[in-house]
Amino acid sequence: MDTFTLVRTGHLNHQGNLFGGQLLKWVDEFAWLAATRDYCGSVFVTRAMDNSEFTHAVTNGSILRFHIERIHEGNTSVRYSVDVLADMPGHTNEKLIFSNTVTFVSVDSKGKKTPLIKSENCRSTPTV
Repeated sequence: MDTFTLVRTGHLNHQGNLFGGQLLKWVDEFAWLAATRDYCGSVFVTRAMDNSEFTHAVTNGSILRFHIERIHEGNTSVRYSVDVLADMPGHTNEKLIFSNTVTFVSVDSKGKKTPLIKSENCRSTPTV
């Protein structure tokens, strides 16, 4: 799954570049969206992020592409790789700025782990 967002003034740190905490929020949120779509009957919480190394500054007006892929499925948890690429103003190519792995666990209303529910078991084909 790919999703995009635009870096705006409200996302910047005191140096005028993308705030790292904002990037981590997007990584977690967009990976959660992928997991929720892949397992529509499951309720997820974030278990872990494996890496938080910021390799390049990102300027205002950059378009970020979040490339999210499922890399591991367990009985109650699932892991996604997230690559973030930036299309910065004035540049002609995207630049990989961040990579991470996010693990989610499926839980019930009391926070107890529950088995994953695959989407093919719960999504119907939309009618038009």
